[in-house]
Amino acid sequence: MSHLSFSPSDLDPQKLHAFLLGGISPRPIAFASTIDLDGNVNLAPFSYFNVFSANPPVLIFSPARRGKDNTTKHTLDNVLEVPEVVVNMVDYDLVHACSLASTDYPAGVNEFIKAGLTEVPSETIAPPRVLESPVSLECKVIRVDSFGSNPGAGNLVICEILKFHFREDVLSSNGLPDAKKLDLVGRCGGSYYVRANGDALFEIPKPLANLGIGVDKLPEDVRLSNILTGRHLAMLANVESLPDETDVNEYKLMELSEFFLDYSDDGTVLEQKLHNHALELLDNDNVNEAWKTLLSFNLG
Repeated sequence: MSHLSFSPSDLDPQKLHAFLLGGISPRPIAFASTIDLDGNVNLAPFSYFNVFSANPPVLIFSPARRGKDNTTKHTLDNVLEVPEVVVNMVDYDLVHACSLASTDYPAGVNEFIKAGLTEVPSETIAPPRVLESPVSLECKVIRVDSFGSNPGAGNLVICEILKFHFREDVLSSNGLPDAKKLDLVGRCGGSYYVRANGDALFEIPKPLANLGIGVDKLPEDVRLSNILTGRHLAMLANVESLPDETDVNEYKLMELSEFFLDYSDDGTVLEQKLHNHALELLDNDNVNEAWKTLLSFNLG
């Protein structure tokens, strides 16, 4: 596979910005509510954002300097005056209001009102939170680190979370946030967003308790398959051990007999058919059955 390579110094600011936002995506959205010394409330979204520590709980977002005129965002001005912020998460029902709130309204305009959203008093800080948000995080600003005074330069707003607010309907029976219920959206390049819902969500077992055997330990005919992709090989390599011969033989007799009856005279075709069958199983997350299918080829 071929790649095109670029150095940031060779790109004009607009193209560099597009490469960053388009290439590093999706990004979660910090819908940040702040307040100035006069009590004026501001609400604005930022996708330069994530969580960076659990103990203490720390998140960071970055209101960059405007590219068109090199001015600073009202959110940055506010947290420098009043070092507090509520980071509200954005779900699908909120995304259009969030986009509307990103409009460059003059200082002093309350985006809660413009976007038709509801202010709720915070419990530990002055800025209000968004009632409609599924998750709101009351934060104190620890510090703000500037990356310079050039257009597009970021300003890291480093925050410690003081209070969590979760809408009850987004919690699972164990009291933890449920990705399927949250329906969060992320920011991509240009005017694109992504919705973490339905078929867009999938699970991958975490290789924490068990040690995956690794791609280097796969049988050579599997590792060098011209049918299975790198994704499939990684799925196979994430198991701690292979099915034993008894299980493979039983699976061969019960589930794969037609393959061996139809293609027993041509080993090359049989291997391809089994690899294609294993691919379908892996695409449906049936890793153990895929392993039994692949191992059946070399079973005496």
